[in-house]
Order: sequence, then C-alpha cells, then structure tokens
Amino acid sequence: MKESYGEKAAIEFFLYAAVVIGLTFLVIQFVGQRTVVSGASMEPTLYDGDHLIVDKLTYRWREPERFDIIVFPHEDGVYYIKRIIGMPGERVRIDEKGSIYINGERMSESYGKEVIDSAGMAGEELVIGEEEYFVMGDNRNNSMDSRDKRVGMIQRKDIIGRAYFRIFPLDKIGLVDRRQKYKKDV
Repeated sequence: MKESYGEKAAIEFFLYAAVVIGLTFLVIQFVGQRTVVSGASMEPTLYDGDHLIVDKLTYRWREPERFDIIVFPHEDGVYYIKRIIGMPGERVRIDEKGSIYINGERMSESYGKEVIDSAGMAGEELVIGEEEYFVMGDNRNNSMDSRDKRVGMIQRKDIIGRAYFRIFPLDKIGLVDRRQKYKKDV
C-alpha cells in the first residue's frame, strides 16, 4: 500500500522534531545551558536578571582556574554563581583589613574592590582540600560564599560549568571575561 503525501510529510516532520529535541537535550546535558543570575552577589561583573550560557564542556578536558566564574548547586535546586579565588591544596585567609592571602602572600585583584567587612570562616587560615575550591562573589559584602559555613568549599565534582557568554541584556551581550591575572602584592 502506497503512503500518501500527507502521511509521508507527517512522518518526516515527526522524525525532524525528534532529532531536534534529541540534539537539544544532548547540548543542554553535556555542552551548555542557559541560566539567569538572581541577586547582586556578582556585581559589578554580573547583574540580577543577566542571562548566561554556562559552558559545561571545558572542565571535561581541563581543571577550573583561578578567577573562573563557576556555577554549582547549593540546596533546594538553587544554583550559585561565584568566582574561584582559592585552588586545591592552597591556604586562604582574610585579614581584619579585608585583604585576601593565598599561601601567606597578599593577593591583588581587580574583582571585589570594596573592603571586605566579614572574613567569616576565612578569618582563620583555611586549607583547601584536594578537589576543592574557595569561591567568593564579586560583591564581597553581599555574597554568601565559601566564607560562610552553609556554602564552604566547593567540591570539583559539584561544579556544573563556567559562566561563558551573556545573552541578555542585549546591550551587554558577549563573553563573560575572566582575564584577571593572579599576582601577589609586593
């Protein structure tokens, strides 16, 4: 029995839709996903309502780097977005003046320009475990991050990916820049 043109077109449409849905699922699962920034903890780098593409692929081939902006789950299905400050095996401390020390050396950075009001757990030197990262928001006095016991160190296995591309608002569309060089104050 010969198929009619309408039946053939319907089959082709459903096959096409299945392929598109399957490819979309694979991209979201393994390559990248869209996320929306909620809150002010990453200002002035990212703002409440910014729409981002999270790169889920890069960390399959390389380890996260200092100053990468990462996304990780916290609790109740909430995802946090923070900047990596301390790397596995390092020692981190924030002094009473709000300066960050990595392995005893004062860190200079262009992120988090305001004086840190609360060192939290990092008021005492913290040793970052293997496969762990110390993260902070750029808006240091309005961020729940690794200084808070409720967040603590971020496990490598929990990192979803890195903030890669801002797609909204349209006047800020482009790559999320992390080109900060790590240097020690002298």
